[in-house]
Amino acid sequence: MASQLLLPTNTFTNSSLVKVFVTGDDLTLKRKPNHATRVSYGFSLRANAALISSHRSSVEVPRQWYNLVADLSVKPPPQLHPKTFEPIKPDDLTHLFPNEIIKQEETLERFIDIPEEVLEIYKLWRPTPLIRAKRLEKLLQTPARIYFKYEGGSPAGSHKPNSAVPQAYYNAKEGVKNVVTETGAGQWGSSLAFASSLFGLDCEVFQVAHTYQQKPYRRLMMQTWGAKVHRSPSELTEAGRRILQADPSSTGSLGIAISEAVEVASRNEDTKYCLGSVFNHVLLHQTVIGEECIKPGPSNSTRCTGGGSNFAGLSFPYIREKLKGKINPIIRAVEPSACPSLTKGVYAYDFGDTAGLTPLMKMHTLGHDFIPSPIHSGGLRYHGMAPLVSHIYDQGFLEAISIPQTECFQGAIQFARTEGIIPAPEPTHAIAATIREALRCKETGEAKVILMAMCGHGHFDLASYEKYLRGELVDLSFSEEKIQESLSKVPLVV
Repeated sequence: MASQLLLPTNTFTNSSLVKVFVTGDDLTLKRKPNHATRVSYGFSLRANAALISSHRSSVEVPRQWYNLVADLSVKPPPQLHPKTFEPIKPDDLTHLFPNEIIKQEETLERFIDIPEEVLEIYKLWRPTPLIRAKRLEKLLQTPARIYFKYEGGSPAGSHKPNSAVPQAYYNAKEGVKNVVTETGAGQWGSSLAFASSLFGLDCEVFQVAHTYQQKPYRRLMMQTWGAKVHRSPSELTEAGRRILQADPSSTGSLGIAISEAVEVASRNEDTKYCLGSVFNHVLLHQTVIGEECIKPGPSNSTRCTGGGSNFAGLSFPYIREKLKGKINPIIRAVEPSACPSLTKGVYAYDFGDTAGLTPLMKMHTLGHDFIPSPIHSGGLRYHGMAPLVSHIYDQGFLEAISIPQTECFQGAIQFARTEGIIPAPEPTHAIAATIREALRCKETGEAKVILMAMCGHGHFDLASYEKYLRGELVDLSFSEEKIQESLSKVPLVV
């Protein structure tokens, strides 16, 4: 899922700014009279370079992860056992996760110390740059100030190693030999393969069939770091064979790939399961993104949302400050129109996977049987939204919108041709929503500050760009009948 924050700031200012005014949830900036915003392309490049350098020198890698659950007056509903429908106990998860991960999943502590071994690896790419998109602002002729937090400089090219590294560390520390996972677009699979190679773990990845074929270089990244990669659904598991029997040409889904990975972990004592989104401990690890942003940075935000890790990483520290009454940002989640779990799904208990092997989680879901259209944002093709993100959406802490993929790629082209970075398809949703907001500011004259999450680069997604540039990319949707059929299979939990 994508995210976009609209925030107040007094750090990233220029000489024409006097004051920040907050009107309701909107943040507007009053400027000195007779100071037009004229920024040459050359000045913009120099200013951004100086901004990145200043940011990296003034911001340290966070030494703690932040747990939003600790500050919520209404706690999220518990996970339930898939057979008994009773609240999950720690012992119920030991076949899947190491003990420290289970503790982090259930903790009510506000901050969790990051192990020194993890911090040292984080420092290979963190802190990540916070950049003002002045060239995009100029193209749009908007008075809005646009910033993006860029996570594409990690070894895997996305935000996913923020959780892959600690998950690999905790497994290795407890003597686990093998880890297994699923991946949609490939960012998570490559991140876990990278992290596993650092800690001497064997790694096995079930990659959604559509992106297994569409993104061979992501697969090769995983294999280069030593992982075994399987096309999902596969003949290796009972779950995969059942899907292929019903539909031999299945393009797969994250729900199916999760079922296969969980099955492998459950039947092998020396193997644990890792996942790149949805669960609380993953969202916890990703908060290093927002913690690096919030001290020097702006405070409104737009982010893409699929399972919720990227969204949570940037937004949760801002929600903490909002709960303290220090800021009042608009927090907006952006999802693909073809897989709109927040905007079209129901808030109910459902399985996190297709086969029903995972705990039941209360989340916004399209039904665990829902198989999204093969959109190019493979990381957003998930039937449900992280339970914690779903909970705070239900509590009114954030907004959600959905955007079709052609508008997202149009925004990505504008971004690439001004800011130079070719985005992964997932954050193009945040870009498209940011452009919408910036153009509204152009109409109203408001100088809002917009912060968006740029969760990764698109160097392995150029086939998608080729389709768009040829005019062959179309907007994919879903039928209401298909969703209703899938929702009819959501377990009835009273």
